[in-house]
Amino acid sequence: MLWILLAVVALIILITLLIFRVKDLSEYDGQEWAIRQVAPNPAHDEVIERIKEMGRASRGLKGKARLIALRNHLDSLGESVDIESQLQHQDSPKGEWVMAPGVDPRRRVLYIHGGAWAAGSPRSHRAITDRFSRLANAAVFAVDYRLMPEHRFMDGIRDCRQAYAWLLNHGPDGETAADFVVVAGDSAGGSHTLSLIAWVRDSGLRQADAAIALSPSTDLTLTAPSNRENIRTDPLLGPVFGGLSKIPLPLLWWGTLAAFRISPTNPVASPLRGELNNLPPTLIHASTTEMLLDNSTRYAAKAKAQGSPVELHTWQNMVHVWHIFTPLLPEANDAFEDISAFLKRVEHS
Repeated sequence: MLWILLAVVALIILITLLIFRVKDLSEYDGQEWAIRQVAPNPAHDEVIERIKEMGRASRGLKGKARLIALRNHLDSLGESVDIESQLQHQDSPKGEWVMAPGVDPRRRVLYIHGGAWAAGSPRSHRAITDRFSRLANAAVFAVDYRLMPEHRFMDGIRDCRQAYAWLLNHGPDGETAADFVVVAGDSAGGSHTLSLIAWVRDSGLRQADAAIALSPSTDLTLTAPSNRENIRTDPLLGPVFGGLSKIPLPLLWWGTLAAFRISPTNPVASPLRGELNNLPPTLIHASTTEMLLDNSTRYAAKAKAQGSPVELHTWQNMVHVWHIFTPLLPEANDAFEDISAFLKRVEHS
C-alpha cells in the first residue's frame, strides 16, 4: 500500500509541474533600489488604527456576509474623503469620471482600483483618483470592473480592456480623441494595469503614454521571497493572506486555478511572467515592508532587462498602497509628488 501511495504522490507532483511550469525568477532578485527614508509621524499610528478598523468591520462574519461588510467599509472610507473633483457616472463602460476643476478632458487617466479582485470600487478609491486628476491635469475614469466571486476573473480583465479602448476616443464630454493617456492602478488593479499595457502592445491599439502601478500584485504563483518574509511587517496584507504561507505552493497553484479559472502562471493574471519588452514608460511604487515588495522588484528588473523604461521607487516601512491615506499621511503626499514628476518627465522626453 505504501508504494501505491508514493506512486500517487509522485504522479500528482509530476502533473503539477507539467501543468504549471513555474519558472524560477530568482535571477531578478538582489538588485539595489533607492529607498526613501521615512521619519516617525503620529499619522502612521492613525493609519494602523484605520487598518484595524477594517478588520473589525468584518469580524465574526463568514463567507458572503464578511465580503459584503468589507466592501461596504472600503466604500465608506472613500465616500468620506473631502475631494475637489466633480464626479460623473458612466454606464457603459461602467465607472465614474473624476475631474478636478479646470482639467483638460483630452488628457485621460484610466484608474483600476485594488481590493484583491473581490472588493473595492471607484467610490473606495476617490482619495487616489482625485489626486490623479489634479496632478495629471486630466479626467480620470475609474472603471467599475466586475469582481470575484460573483464573476470570473477574466470578466474583470475584459472590462478593463473595454474601458481602455473606449477611453481612447471618448471623454467626459462625449466622443473626442485623447491627447494624453495614462493607465494606473493599485494592488490587484496594479496587476490589471501591467497586464493591460502588455495586451495593448499586442492588440495594435494606441499604447498608453505612461503607466503607474502602486504596490502591484504581479505574480500569483507567490514564489517571490517577500510574499513570506514580509508577512509580519505588512499590517494590511499579513493578517489576511499570511496564513497562505503554511500551505504548500503547489496546492496554492491548484487553488488559484480553481478560484480564478486561469493558471497562476498565465501572464494575464501574472504579468511578471509575460514578455515585458516594448512597454510604455512605467512607474512602480512599493514599500520595503509589504508582502508584494519582490513582486515589484522582480517586475522592474525583468522589464529593464528586456528594454522597457520602468522605474521602481520604494518607501521605507509604509503600509500596502499607502497612497490611499492622503492627505493624512505625509508619505502619501510625497508619493503623489513623485508621480507628478514622473509624468512631467514622460511628457518632456
